[in-house]
Amino acid sequence: MPDAIRLAAAALSLGLAAAGAARADPLPFNFALGGATDYVFRGVSQTRSHGQVFASVEADLGPIGYAGVWASNVDFADGATAEYDLVGGVRPKVGPVTVDLGFIRYGYAGQDHGPRDDYTELKVAPSMQLGPATFGAAWYHSEDFLRRSGPADYLEANASLPLGASPFSLSGAVGRQQVKGPGDYTTWNLGIGYALGNHLGFDLRYWDTDDHDRRSSFGSRLVLGLKATFP
Repeated sequence: MPDAIRLAAAALSLGLAAAGAARADPLPFNFALGGATDYVFRGVSQTRSHGQVFASVEADLGPIGYAGVWASNVDFADGATAEYDLVGGVRPKVGPVTVDLGFIRYGYAGQDHGPRDDYTELKVAPSMQLGPATFGAAWYHSEDFLRRSGPADYLEANASLPLGASPFSLSGAVGRQQVKGPGDYTTWNLGIGYALGNHLGFDLRYWDTDDHDRRSSFGSRLVLGLKATFP
């Protein structure tokens, strides 16, 4: 996966440069590096059940909003070997509810045939804390989804709960991907996280969909992930 490693390294380098700039400028930057036994997106493996490495950097622009980039390896039948996402938006608060209003531009490197994989989604994702738990919902919309498949929407409900004062937490989600034509499916996941200090975390998560008949990438799977955040 040379393209993926180069993209992940580029994202990490950008984060390191941003962090260096942040020492002279109060504008905060957050970046992350991690890996997993599989890259699962909305219940579907993006790496044909193989491992993932990823990196990201995000700038908090204060009242203007946020902007960032995220990169990972993928393994698509059309030759794509890497994904690079550009993100941006605002996160205003309405009473106890934080609303993430943003966009994601999904780009792919290495594709050598077939309809283009790249597409853009708009996002509306409110969340709020009730006691120790956090509850959220999300709506993503694309006018022309993956491989030029037409309009698409993804709806999700999610929740997370720390387990007392321990470093463990539970989280899960259920979502519905709706694509023009026969591409609709439901997905769900449930996982347990373990925080090793403030900057390193593990996640063990079960993923599944209701569309096992389409391809093996839609089948159930257990994924172990590791993520480091800094500074």
